[in-house]
Amino acid sequence: MKHSRRQRVIQKHLRIRKKIVGSLQKPRLSVYKSNNHIYAQIIDDSQGKTLLSSSTRSVEIKKILTNSSTCEASKLVGNTIGKLALEKGINNVIFDRGGYLFHGRVKALADGLRESGLIL
Repeated sequence: MKHSRRQRVIQKHLRIRKKIVGSLQKPRLSVYKSNNHIYAQIIDDSQGKTLLSSSTRSVEIKKILTNSSTCEASKLVGNTIGKLALEKGINNVIFDRGGYLFHGRVKALADGLRESGLIL
């Protein structure tokens, strides 16, 4: 039976999650994108806690953006969460693309993270 696009993304994400686990020294940066927004959070899987999060729905980013579903918006989210992570003492992260292709908005978010000084 043919799966829908969303089901295929979920299956890819589960395959990826079997292989990558974040720790306190190197937490996992998880990405979720919808049609209109992109969300990123840094997670410590050993404790099951979210350390930081940022999205195009946050107040600081909404003030700057006119359209939240563009690559520029994703890059801004990457820059923001990268700066917050460096302030909190997190230098390295494991990038979890969430089953999405590393292209477009996901790649722009990763570029924003690298520009802020975070090591992927």
